[in-house]
Amino acid sequence: MVKVRVPATTANLGPGFDCLGLALSLYNTVEMLPSHTWGIEIGGEGVGDLPLTSDNLVWKAACRLWFCAGVVPPSITLRLHNEIPLSRGLGSSSAAIIGGLMAANTFVPEPLTAGALLDLATEIEGHPDNVAPALLGGAVASVTQGSRVTAVPLRVYPALMFVVCVPDFKLSTHLARKALPATVPYEDAVFNLSRSVIMTKALELGDSELLSLASQDRLHQPYRQYLIPGFAVVCTNALRQGAAAVMLSGAGPTMLAIVTHADASAVGQSMVAGFAMQGITSRFQILEQSSTGASIVQ
Repeated sequence: MVKVRVPATTANLGPGFDCLGLALSLYNTVEMLPSHTWGIEIGGEGVGDLPLTSDNLVWKAACRLWFCAGVVPPSITLRLHNEIPLSRGLGSSSAAIIGGLMAANTFVPEPLTAGALLDLATEIEGHPDNVAPALLGGAVASVTQGSRVTAVPLRVYPALMFVVCVPDFKLSTHLARKALPATVPYEDAVFNLSRSVIMTKALELGDSELLSLASQDRLHQPYRQYLIPGFAVVCTNALRQGAAAVMLSGAGPTMLAIVTHADASAVGQSMVAGFAMQGITSRFQILEQSSTGASIVQ
């Protein structure tokens, strides 16, 4: 038997489109138990929505690893408990992939290294900005070269709080990517490049002014905000309550506020009120960075 715990992740962090990500203190668990009959059990988020068949992403990721290792998939019961909401921009698919790969890796005679796991996870997911922090923990900058991924850990000021406000509707990554233009102006690329660099230092220092500056973006949020009713009001409300920065979490629709000194609960309540003005129910949670990433807990 093996049990793996995988954190939620928030990608982009404003300007760092497809390259910056952060692990958060909200977790899914994946258990693989030897069994005479194969099956999947799911608790928590996704009950009734996630497949109990071989189409389940955790199982598909596990089978991908076993295929690469030349191992016949064992007869197991796959037991999943999910705290991460589905299709909300908090890395639920990345958590499923990393959980499946890490658990499956314990069944092979020559386990894959962390680097090989990251390469395989990125191949499955398509980009490394969520899978890298899900596997490694903390904040991570990552880049793909061919089939190889280079992931660089970033320091995060320990006292930073991350308020996630999760609206009661889903937004697929596919739809969110369709909203993006095929090309962007050169000056917009430079705008984001400069702020992405500053964001890495702003996270380390926990500096409110730097976080505010660094969170600005021209590459994805101006196009995606129209998919999220209440986007502007949620941002305004959170900033008025003292949040240092507000942004989409990944592709959305979850909104992320970074809080340094303000009342994080008041920030979260103001974000819920912003969605409510559009007739949308939502909930908020106050999270910290998850510094350890995915881990085997049993």
